[in-house]
Amino acid sequence: MRWFFLILFAVAVMLAVGIGPRGEKFAQPPLYLFPDMDWQDKLKFQKPSEFFENGQGARRPVANTVPIGHAFPLTKDGSPAESEYFLNGTFGDFYGDGMPAEVKVDEALLLRGQQRFQIFCSPCHGTSGNGQGIVSKYWAIPPTANLQDPRVAAMPDGQIFWTITYGKGLMGPYNGAIPPADRWAITAYVRALQSAGGAK
Repeated sequence: MRWFFLILFAVAVMLAVGIGPRGEKFAQPPLYLFPDMDWQDKLKFQKPSEFFENGQGARRPVANTVPIGHAFPLTKDGSPAESEYFLNGTFGDFYGDGMPAEVKVDEALLLRGQQRFQIFCSPCHGTSGNGQGIVSKYWAIPPTANLQDPRVAAMPDGQIFWTITYGKGLMGPYNGAIPPADRWAITAYVRALQSAGGAK
């Protein structure tokens, strides 16, 4: 049994000696026991490839694909159908007011906005938008914005949309989690909450 532990100790020492100095600088290449993805099968940008018939490494996107979470429909002439205002809530350097042309305000939009608001916004802002959500009660310092506040009610629609998109203060951005159409639905629902709550 003693020999077993001596051999085990010797193997452990050899492994430590072999693996330990991987962070040091040497003239010779290191011994790679764990390559850690240092070498990958990949094609660098604009490099040729023998794998594809035309020899090009860069590939065109598959037809009719869109980035995850961002559907950018095109018009018949191939230009984007969605405006800058629809995507950002701004016209250049200024917040826009009113709903963009791509958004039709109806009961379905408000119901969608209510659903998205309850999921993403109510934990902090409360179900009525008064800033008294469960997170605000126990953890938020400074307090969460009261969406019924006249100051918030006076903001243009584009500013509310922009705040949902890019965040503000302790509120993080939701552009990666909520598509633009749903952000506008939330904006419309916030306006409905403000009207119901008497915010001016």
